Amino acid sequence: MEHTERLGPFTYRWDEGCFPLGADSLALGEFCTLKPGQAVLDLGCGAGLLILLCAQRASGLILTGVETDPHAAALARENLKENSLWGEILTCDLRAVDPAMTADLVISNPPWYPAGTGKEGGPGRLERCTLGELCAAASAALKPKGRFALVYRPEGLTDLLCALRETGLEPKRLKLCAHSPDKPPYAVLVEAVKGGKPGLEILPDRV
Repeated sequence: MEHTERLGPFTYRWDEGCFPLGADSLALGEFCTLKPGQAVLDLGCGAGLLILLCAQRASGLILTGVETDPHAAALARENLKENSLWGEILTCDLRAVDPAMTADLVISNPPWYPAGTGKEGGPGRLERCTLGELCAAASAALKPKGRFALVYRPEGLTDLLCALRETGLEPKRLKLCAHSPDKPPYAVLVEAVKGGKPGLEILPDRV
């Protein structure tokens, strides 16, 4: 069954074969640092949700998505076309992204759980590569001082911060997301700068 959502001026279409629109992606779309005209790369773009969220915030973006699932990649291309946005959706393993690519911003809402852990969330939440490989792919695609923004599970925060620093990405901004003030965080937002200096800003919690 196909679903349709309104995202500001855009229409987002997805179906049961894609990971659904969720609060974590919406939070990341608001959180990432973005300027008009920048080159934006979404690693694991699904049907193109984060690309649309970025496009509604800033004009003239150079949009690229990478998705391993051909079905989701096809939907992402349709979403770009339907919303009169220019962009390129690559159907390939994110570890095979062209190293000559130079992005100002890399974004990702990656699968959160290693295969075989028994965690809920379905196949869309099962890792297709390691956290280190994801961070390495983002680092390789970024310009010097470019930014990598992603959303992840809170219990994996230590692993995430270590993987970012090990791949030349210095964590600079962090925000926790919770459904209410009396609930534990369901996600953590982190933005890192390629070649940045140490110093992490902890932003107020997002509910």
